[in-house]
Amino acid sequence: MGITAVFPGTFDPIHHGHIDIANRGAAIFERLIVAVYDKPLKSLLFSPEDRLALVRAVFNSHSNVEIVGYSGLTVDFCEQVGAKAILRGLRVFSDFEHEFRMALANHRLSPGVEVVALVTREQHTFLSSTTVREIAALGGNVSSMVPPVVEEALKRRFKELGEGQTVVPMTALRD
Repeated sequence: MGITAVFPGTFDPIHHGHIDIANRGAAIFERLIVAVYDKPLKSLLFSPEDRLALVRAVFNSHSNVEIVGYSGLTVDFCEQVGAKAILRGLRVFSDFEHEFRMALANHRLSPGVEVVALVTREQHTFLSSTTVREIAALGGNVSSMVPPVVEEALKRRFKELGEGQTVVPMTALRD
């Protein structure tokens, strides 16, 4: 029997960096659960149902990848689904500090759940959901950052929100 891992996140939206980490995790673990968190402490562009649908569309042909929504503590979810590992991606040094602290806290809460971190591929180091949302909100081309289904969903969502949208704070890309 192989090991089950959980790759948690808000995936708002899922991008090529997430997909790369998940694909690499699926090659390591017998079963990978991409866990879409439903109630983060930040404003989201897409509803939990929309984010689940987009993630499912991306991984619909992967036999050992499951897509599940969840809420609450990630380690509690891991215990519910029998996962022995949490999969995380590291882009830059500041990610390491954050993930290190989270790993220590999770290990304190659930010593039987390990954290496995994969270093992102070089071409994805700049990618974050925040960057993708901001570029898309400003009408920029995100086709190299997200799959076509996500690009279309972003276009639809920003059309629904209109010019005065306040979901995506504009930080640096329009200055």
